[in-house]
Amino acid sequence: SYLCAMVILDKYKPGSHCINHSLLWEYDVDNFDWHNSKSLVVQRVIELGEPEDYYAAFDLYDGIEGFREIVKTLPYLSDIDINFVCLFFNLKREELRCCTRRQSSQKHWNF
Repeated sequence: SYLCAMVILDKYKPGSHCINHSLLWEYDVDNFDWHNSKSLVVQRVIELGEPEDYYAAFDLYDGIEGFREIVKTLPYLSDIDINFVCLFFNLKREELRCCTRRQSSQKHWNF
């Protein structure tokens, strides 16, 4: 919620934070490509992360602004996560790829 977002932002200090490897349970994190998998990492942090995971992702991806730019490119987020990132990062739904893709896709079946 909003209070949680403010706590995360207020307490962030760049440093040596570490993403909880359980967020990437199906990958070999010792050989993980953190740069090429940044969308996956950011999505997992949003969906399942604790404040420490946010801090680590901020460190990995050029701070809060870099993380914010990755959020804009994510192909999918749940409605709850969309609302959270819009509030957390002061984004509009129209700025999120997951929202623009959802609006432009057509349904093939009308039941």
